[in-house]
Amino acid sequence: MEEQQPTDKLSFERNNSELLWVAQKVTALRSEIGKHVIGQEHMVELLLAGIFANGHILLEGVPGVAKTLSAKLISRLMKVGFSRIQFTPDLMPSDVIGTSIYNMNDGKFIFNQGPIFSNIVLIDEINRAPAKTQAALFEVMEERQITFDGIQYPMEFPFLVIATQNPIEQEGTYSLPEAQLDRFIFKITMNYPTLEEEAQILTRYKASNGPLDMDMITPLFSSEDIKRVHSLMQEMVVETSLIQYIAAITHRTRSHPKLYLGASPRASLSMLRAGKALAALRGRDFITPEDIQYIALPVLTHRIILTPEAEMEGTTTDEVIRQILSEIEIPR
Repeated sequence: MEEQQPTDKLSFERNNSELLWVAQKVTALRSEIGKHVIGQEHMVELLLAGIFANGHILLEGVPGVAKTLSAKLISRLMKVGFSRIQFTPDLMPSDVIGTSIYNMNDGKFIFNQGPIFSNIVLIDEINRAPAKTQAALFEVMEERQITFDGIQYPMEFPFLVIATQNPIEQEGTYSLPEAQLDRFIFKITMNYPTLEEEAQILTRYKASNGPLDMDMITPLFSSEDIKRVHSLMQEMVVETSLIQYIAAITHRTRSHPKLYLGASPRASLSMLRAGKALAALRGRDFITPEDIQYIALPVLTHRIILTPEAEMEGTTTDEVIRQILSEIEIPR
């Protein structure tokens, strides 16, 4: 037992050093984002947690609440590849994943990669494309690869999709399939700013006449930095009681009387990954019940479906999740 102590001490010191490094990086990221996006601290924290957990993120909000700006800003702060796809009703799968082009020189077809081949892919108004185009995202979002003409093209690390959608305007939109919604680790709802925050927005931009120049943003995180965070997350301490807590929350969604569809095992895995990422963001190498409660709502809200009776009563998925959290005993 005594021979293990030096190794344990070195591991402890290394973890503390890594956690300090993550905390410094996160502070710098928050500071830079705060220069351009007023308020939305909850969204920023979840956005960072989603990236650290290597999960796809769905941003939902009315027009003008900085959904696209936030996604573009966070991507520019990462020193990785970035592409943007504007989804429209006439968009074809080949416009997303790519297509074959005939090469006159050698008489062969060459696969011309589409905009999905990048590290961070911003999909604007994702619910405006039809089911055929939505289906083109299934494989790449789950397996992080594209199969074209029987050949597999793996994505470079990191690869994640940040998608936006407008919950109000439904004309010309297509509801996302449940199978695709389940591939998003978070659905983050962006609300209107408060009165004070709106005044701050006007004050900050009163002398500005144009959009933010993204070329002026200095990247703070590289792909190697993200790998470093992932390595730290693998060493996170997760108590057995917390594993049971996550499982109990997910299991309860499958038997709740107001839910027609409960969460899948992928939801449990997403809560675990997101909990680890959130703990790292907050400077810890262990998960707490509070971490799970914090991320349960954005992890589950898009994965469950209310019964018709519950919808007629005006019940929301958020209310059901909060009720489930209040009913399940918190591990201590």
